[in-house]
Amino acid sequence: MAKSSQAILTVAGVDKTYDGATRPALDRISFSVEPGEFFSILGPSGSGKTTLLRMIAGFEQPDVGRILMDGEDITHVPPFRRDVRTVFQSYALFPHMSVLENVAYPLRMAGARKAERLAKARECLELVSMGDFAARLPHQLSGGQRQRVALARAIVCRPRILLLDEPLGALDLRLRQQMQHMLVSLQRELGIAFVYVTHDQGEALSMSDRVAVMSEGRIAQLGTPREIYFDPSSEFVAQFVGRSNLLPIDGVPGEGGCTALLDGQPLSGVATPRPGPARMAIRFECVRLAAADQPANGACSVAGTVEDVLFLGNALEVNVRCGGLNIIAAVPSAGGEGYAPGREVRVLFDASNATVFHG
Repeated sequence: MAKSSQAILTVAGVDKTYDGATRPALDRISFSVEPGEFFSILGPSGSGKTTLLRMIAGFEQPDVGRILMDGEDITHVPPFRRDVRTVFQSYALFPHMSVLENVAYPLRMAGARKAERLAKARECLELVSMGDFAARLPHQLSGGQRQRVALARAIVCRPRILLLDEPLGALDLRLRQQMQHMLVSLQRELGIAFVYVTHDQGEALSMSDRVAVMSEGRIAQLGTPREIYFDPSSEFVAQFVGRSNLLPIDGVPGEGGCTALLDGQPLSGVATPRPGPARMAIRFECVRLAAADQPANGACSVAGTVEDVLFLGNALEVNVRCGGLNIIAAVPSAGGEGYAPGREVRVLFDASNATVFHG
């Protein structure tokens, strides 16, 4: 990620409430994007992420707050005068134009000479591995190919910021994964700041330098993918990003602080900030399963019985009943054939992988 003394994009204290709405679509949103950064906005439907993207593009106006680019206030600058381009899920290609003509169209509107705009369009098609399809019409392309053309058209003018609104949502899993690799490579080669909106946490974690997780119009957490995944700041983030067991615990005063009890059993190494009820998040893949008589060796340990097993290809999700609660472990499918319903097991996890929430 490129470093600069000044953010290329700043969203400062932005509020937005639509007429007739009972709560704001955006509630005091503030963050900055650095030059050359891949910045993702992640959240469920209705969290405000698309409204925020439309505001950066200039299609929506904030009720309160400002949008700045390179320190210049662009809050009331119309979309066509902002040095940004947007890629949508719907592609929005002109059906009567060839691939080359579609990509060259923004340069045509900017008044570039024909030879110049066609040369730049061919260059961008090569960047997205679509140079051999320049003469085709959009209906002759697959969904993934049309999305690559839409990307080429968005970058042909070399905007300072590229906005991407769930651009891979219409593609199948294999194509989405291929496009993720292509987007990361393209962004690094161009050095353009990408602001990427998605509800898919896998996309956000795999491609981004930083991620803003949104919930009900607010930023629930802003950080690197590793920070958000391994150190969630709330129960919402713990459950929305990745898959976690969220278990009720009790903090009991003892020597040196409060010890956590899970279903009445002390958890070795897990402390709570204060006495009383709390919740503990532990990710599925951080839970291990062992024979019922195997020693804990310093790990947190709970006895249980396998209730059911889901086969997911490379992994098994084993649902274990432990007293009055259930804990799910994600274990490798190779060698996991013995986890049949009814088997007595020991659930193990390290205290360092547990996150405790109060309130």
